[in-house]
Amino acid sequence: MYYQSTRGQAPVLSFEEVLLTGLAQDGGLYLPVEWPGFSAPAWRSLGGADYRVLAQRMLAPFVGAPIAAQLSEALEVAYAGFAHKSVAPLVQLQPNLWLLELFHGPTLAFKDVAMQLLGQLFERVLTACGERLTVVGATSGDTGSAAIEALKGSGAVEVFILHPKGRPSEVQRRQMTTVQANNVHNIAIEGTFDDCQDLVKALFNDHAFRDRFHLSAVNSINWARILAQSVYYAYAALALGAPERKIDFVVPTGNFGNIFAGYVTQHMGLPMGKLVVAANSNDILPRFLESGHMSLGAVQPTLSPSMDIQISSNFERLLFEALDRDGARVAALLQGFREKGAFTLEEEAMAYILERFAGARLNDSGTLAEIERTYGETGYLLDPHTAIGVAAARKRLAAGAGATVVLSTAHPAKFPAAVEKACGQRPALPARLSGLFEREERYSILPSDPAGLKGFIGDRVSGSLAA
Repeated sequence: MYYQSTRGQAPVLSFEEVLLTGLAQDGGLYLPVEWPGFSAPAWRSLGGADYRVLAQRMLAPFVGAPIAAQLSEALEVAYAGFAHKSVAPLVQLQPNLWLLELFHGPTLAFKDVAMQLLGQLFERVLTACGERLTVVGATSGDTGSAAIEALKGSGAVEVFILHPKGRPSEVQRRQMTTVQANNVHNIAIEGTFDDCQDLVKALFNDHAFRDRFHLSAVNSINWARILAQSVYYAYAALALGAPERKIDFVVPTGNFGNIFAGYVTQHMGLPMGKLVVAANSNDILPRFLESGHMSLGAVQPTLSPSMDIQISSNFERLLFEALDRDGARVAALLQGFREKGAFTLEEEAMAYILERFAGARLNDSGTLAEIERTYGETGYLLDPHTAIGVAAARKRLAAGAGATVVLSTAHPAKFPAAVEKACGQRPALPARLSGLFEREERYSILPSDPAGLKGFIGDRVSGSLAA
């Protein structure tokens, strides 16, 4: 299996190379040169399979033979610490409406499902080739803690995580900043998540710096993240009657990685319904899906901070697919977007996207109302991100939609203030995170400046990692 860049000017790479590289040299994102797929009988035979078994079957066609031979063991280790044996259990809220709980990993967010596996793959590939990496990631709240948990203590990886200063919830921040492992470096950037993301891309686009410090990515720009997340779509759909029954998925999303993973599953031949982008007031994607016009706005802080994003990096992967995999067209479109802050997509490409995706949005007052409603009706506590998804699903069901799964992306205890404000109940942290608020924090504060960040990283990476 080989991978190509969405901008068409970078070398074609193997899975192992894509895993360690992250962002392509031309600034694009990697996708398979050809999509592997399963027949309806093959999908049917996987109904009822253990999550790990399903993951092994789905991921094997995408990876090289050395990794494929180790997948079963890697998956067992990755999910051994999850609090639920199913990894991603379904919970029914009402007729035709289910939650897919993705928060049973060590940091209580959906990012753990991919990141724990990513950590295992990094270790195996780096051990085999004798290399070390500098991992750099941007987070709006959850990616950072999941990456740190997966990679802390590694002798082969130095981890630098950027978060927008003052934007994540206190739980999200402390899950990152209280980890004292010597290979973990937390950085609070004076800016937004989009600024953090731009800094990471600037580092990767400086090829001399990138090569000197062996940079790799843990954000969903790394294809392995998306691939690992595709499994839980199939797991839920098969449990609810696929391939005979098409399931809609509503996904709280900001950077478009989590919902693009659903597209991957769909592209592998599993019949699915709509993939619904559920956004907060930072609604650039729903606005685009309504109009075909993508236009930047200012990032607005909300009760669902993991979605406080305007530039959704993974949307580039969908553009590549919608534009007949024409990298030059993708590069030109995105260059114009950077210069003008807007673009309009041609009708044929827009039709391709709308056949598969829909959008929804909810502001903070609506989010609080949905948390209160769901708790009052069912006793179930939603985090603010999942509440946006549930509200969107209810609206669609009222309009006649069929069976719908909402991806429950975080444990409500990660956002206790918002949940308590909505319904008067303050969700408690699971026992394994007891003492989080008493632990010492450790992080640095930097301006949104690529030169300063490069100096910070260069000063801290061990000399043996530099060329």
